[in-house]
Amino acid sequence: MENESGAKLDRPELFRLLADCEPGDILLVEQVDRLSRLTAPDWMKLRSEIDAKQVRIVALDLPTSWSLAAPGDEFTARMFSAVNNMMLDVLAAVARKDYDDRRRRQSEGTARAKAAGLYKGRPANKARNVAIASMLGDGRTWREVMDATGCSRTLLAKIARERRLSIKGNAS
Repeated sequence: MENESGAKLDRPELFRLLADCEPGDILLVEQVDRLSRLTAPDWMKLRSEIDAKQVRIVALDLPTSWSLAAPGDEFTARMFSAVNNMMLDVLAAVARKDYDDRRRRQSEGTARAKAAGLYKGRPANKARNVAIASMLGDGRTWREVMDATGCSRTLLAKIARERRLSIKGNAS
């Protein structure tokens, strides 16, 4: 089980799994896009790692891979392996294109919404921000505030800056 995106090559669980594999093992995936939404160079790196380990990929959305799960004669196995490898490359390319298209459409939609004044972004968690400002006012360290509230260092810096500006504004 892995929670990393298929669009990143840095996937510790996948590479741990591959390290544990023996030649002839099967890597069963629901869909090829769950395995790879990688760029072409990254897909080639992953593919070479899989090939070096002699791991066979079987995917539900790749019917040619199903025959690799059952032993057969050598000629048929080589033919299905060649077709399967080609189809894997095609599906990996399609998965990347779909990934890029979705991201592009999302950013276009966001840009249109911003231009129309409809996009407001994620609303601030006002109660948490008040608590953060209060903790800063009590003299808590940034580490204590971050641990207590789960906020990021960036958000904490923003709230600390706003707090300093409001204190200066009230002093004037």
